[in-house]
Amino acid sequence: MSADTAATPTRPSLLRNHGGGHAPVSYLELFFDLVFVFAITQLSHTLHHHLGWHGLLEGVVMFLAVWWGWIYTTWVTNWANPNRLPVRLILLAVMLCSLLLAVAIPGAFGDKGLLFAGGYVALQLGRSTAMAVLFRREGSARMRNMARIAAWFAASAPLWLVGALADDPNHRIAWWLAALAIEYAGPMLMFPVPGLGKSKGSDWDISGSHMAERCSLFIIIALGEGIVVTGSSVAGAELVDGGLLGALGVAFAGSALMWWLYFDLGAERGAQLISGNADVGRLARNAYTYLHMPIVLAIIICAVGDALLLEHWDEPAGRDLVLVQTGGLVLFIGGLAAFKRFANTIRNFPLSHGVAMILFALLGAAAWFTPIRSVEFAGWGVAILLLTAVWEWVSYHGGWAERMEAIGIPYPKRAYERFEARRAKRDGD
Repeated sequence: MSADTAATPTRPSLLRNHGGGHAPVSYLELFFDLVFVFAITQLSHTLHHHLGWHGLLEGVVMFLAVWWGWIYTTWVTNWANPNRLPVRLILLAVMLCSLLLAVAIPGAFGDKGLLFAGGYVALQLGRSTAMAVLFRREGSARMRNMARIAAWFAASAPLWLVGALADDPNHRIAWWLAALAIEYAGPMLMFPVPGLGKSKGSDWDISGSHMAERCSLFIIIALGEGIVVTGSSVAGAELVDGGLLGALGVAFAGSALMWWLYFDLGAERGAQLISGNADVGRLARNAYTYLHMPIVLAIIICAVGDALLLEHWDEPAGRDLVLVQTGGLVLFIGGLAAFKRFANTIRNFPLSHGVAMILFALLGAAAWFTPIRSVEFAGWGVAILLLTAVWEWVSYHGGWAERMEAIGIPYPKRAYERFEARRAKRDGD
């Protein structure tokens, strides 16, 4: 074959192969997550040692930055193939920036503000700019989409750096909240940029199952913090007696039930919702980029509650424990209910979760005004989680109405049949 007719070699694509609708999680992505295991631990410990409304606000600001850095990188690894050398090098650089951010978390509102902000800006702006350059060879639409994202991070970057240079922590919070407001508005507005237009739904063609799996893994990371806190608290105790082991059991049961409530139905429903959907990008944005934030934050707050429980298990529940544990559980159940409602084709709010939120609020109010031992307070919280899990299990796995009728209580079956008839009629209309 002559030189004139020889085939021109083509460079392999930098994009993932979404054939079959699934892109498996790579080893590099799992390695990348290790930095965020450390970041979650840093957040949990910082919240634990800075209890109070101001400490909570600072913790929320840092969490929003940590989550935004992780979820954007997850979107990138959904598009780009981590096994390609240029993508791999970018992700390792992003991992280093994320580590700098995580290291700075305890002092982010002190002497490490510039390290925190600098690491975050380098993570977000550097990754988006580098991917925009790489995506030039993958088509103008992908390149423009990533360039729009980079432009939005460029707009927020000065606010991060100005805030880091502010001496007053309140001013720093204000600057950083303004930066986060810009960044969190970007996906909702589809990143409009003068000269580049704004993104379209077709620009967000992703593997929905990959996104669902990645966010499920982050839930595991957050739940793991509760396990680490529980184990390390007991391991470091001078005296390990039956009461402390009972408190450990209560804390573990709480983590296990939160896992159950998310993974029994929520994770599967979310994956089913977006798999094969024509508008998968918008669905993934709403279900995972936004609706998973309160779930993850709540799990971190509950880990702080576990630490407080194991420190004071045999004492009356203090107001810090009551506020942290009640607030964390209400936020978890509320966030999970919002996610499950979105992932449900009939968009109904889970009644079991609504009742649980009311019960948690009543439990918190009772413990606020009536002395109750910390382990008993936490035990009642676990009982409410168990009630919610059992309620949801028998509701969605079937057979509960028939079992009630078998013991002489026919009303639930009749009510269930009427509900199913109304739902069938509504779906038919």
